[in-house]
Amino acid sequence: MLNRRTMLAALVATTASATRALADGGMSRISAYAFSFPALSGDDLRLAAFTGKPLLVVNTASLCGYTPQYAGLQELWNEFRARGLTVIGVPSNDFGAQEPGGTSETMQTAHHQYGVTFPITAKSVVVGAKAHPFYKWAAEVRPREVPRWNFHKYLIGRDGYITEVFSSAIEPADTRIKTAIARALADS
Repeated sequence: MLNRRTMLAALVATTASATRALADGGMSRISAYAFSFPALSGDDLRLAAFTGKPLLVVNTASLCGYTPQYAGLQELWNEFRARGLTVIGVPSNDFGAQEPGGTSETMQTAHHQYGVTFPITAKSVVVGAKAHPFYKWAAEVRPREVPRWNFHKYLIGRDGYITEVFSSAIEPADTRIKTAIARALADS
């Protein structure tokens, strides 16, 4: 569920970006850093706080066959965090109703069962007309690579744009993901 602050922040960022683009005489693309999510902790998780750093944004679910990927995502976080990568989990009930609970159930699965320490957002819609603005943006820039199930992964480069997309079936420890992250971290 989107809150007013999330919607307002996305609207302000979009308006400011469009205004700058018009002032520059051209069109500027909006980056991932324009968005924020309500955090599982209740605060706002503003992607602008990670400007210039790669992000791996993953829609998650507690009751999915892919839920053990939380452990692999935590390993990626442990391996690449010091170099600047941030992993962000976005719980969603969009696929198979596999995130039916509330905050405490999500915390139980992510934090207690899998030892996750990377940021987790509040439950969000990731597909369709009611999708969170980040996911609407991602669907607009990568229309053939929208989430089709839980644990879909968007790698955002230092410039704030999607550099790679990995399907649910690709495990976090897969060489393709690690190579893409290393490349994103090396880009200046």
